[in-house]
Amino acid sequence: MIFLGQASNYRPSKALGHLFAWGSKKDSLELKRKLAERYGAKVDDVYLYHTGRSALAAGIQAVAPEGSGVVIPGLTCIAVVRAVRAAGCVPIFVDIDPETLQYDWDALDKTLKVCYNVSVIVAQNTLGLPLDMEKLEKVAHQHDLKIVEDLAHSAGRFYPDGREIGTVGVASALSFGKGKAIDTMAGGALVLRGRARVKPVQPTQKPCRGDRWRERWYPALGAIMRAGYHIGLGKVFTAVFLKFKWIQKSADAELSLNTRLTHWQAKLAGRQLESLPSTPLRGYAFVQKRDELLKILKSKGYFLDEIWYDTPVSPARYAKEAAFPESECPNTVKVAAEIINYPSWYSAEQLTPVKEIIHKWQKGAHE
Repeated sequence: MIFLGQASNYRPSKALGHLFAWGSKKDSLELKRKLAERYGAKVDDVYLYHTGRSALAAGIQAVAPEGSGVVIPGLTCIAVVRAVRAAGCVPIFVDIDPETLQYDWDALDKTLKVCYNVSVIVAQNTLGLPLDMEKLEKVAHQHDLKIVEDLAHSAGRFYPDGREIGTVGVASALSFGKGKAIDTMAGGALVLRGRARVKPVQPTQKPCRGDRWRERWYPALGAIMRAGYHIGLGKVFTAVFLKFKWIQKSADAELSLNTRLTHWQAKLAGRQLESLPSTPLRGYAFVQKRDELLKILKSKGYFLDEIWYDTPVSPARYAKEAAFPESECPNTVKVAAEIINYPSWYSAEQLTPVKEIIHKWQKGAHE
């Protein structure tokens, strides 16, 4: 069976290594050193957080005046929206280009002409697909905006001009959450390069015991949930684990500027930093009648329904909170209704039968 989520990129040996990993303060300091060296900052300007959204919020707060607007792409997740708001700023959604999943440049231009209190633009690089940074820099310079890079999907990737993603903006935020380019089940880091308006405080509080337990065990529990689908009990196992709070949905992770990354997760993140993926995080295709297609895929043992992103601001249960302006972002709405993802951690041979099924339904493929 092929899964998009539930720690399906964790093979048994990796899951065991995660479960029994240990670390010390030295490992956290070493991760900070590696991040500083890679992304061109001082070690003291690297901050390690319990979640990626916390790192992004801290980065925006450090460079954006309170109450100012922060531009984000329409196709995103609630974590980004919450990070902007937690920084005391206002999210400004801009429509995307269906061909690139990045900003629609005409829509961005129109937005910036009517929004006068914008201070930051987020470079999201959705699914690990690099945007045109040279063009974004010109826009930022023209409107006096600071660029904050979100590396959740794109750590290890490069912009078309050859610069590594994460080395350009005044701040870079990394996520180490489930399914990200660096995956330790939770965690994040902020790297500051520009002059901070407000200097962040290094977080020192340990995550609560429940979070630490869930993050330790998630790869093992994910394997149990995936195995359950072989006997028709995958949803039952997932529901039970959620009920007893043995697992937590990614979108529900905390946002705290005081809670730090654990030392053992810092150690794992440091190792993964040395061998980052060289391909996009997830390939994708646009399909017709997606729900019907997903049912057919499930009947053949392929569970690809954890889609990035099947609603403009994912997940759909937070639509009211997101307050997404659908009428202003028609391309985003259309993309969210038609996109389906391929996992990147399966070989081309393993994915061949999946793609053959999807091909009959697709409107355009991107890998």
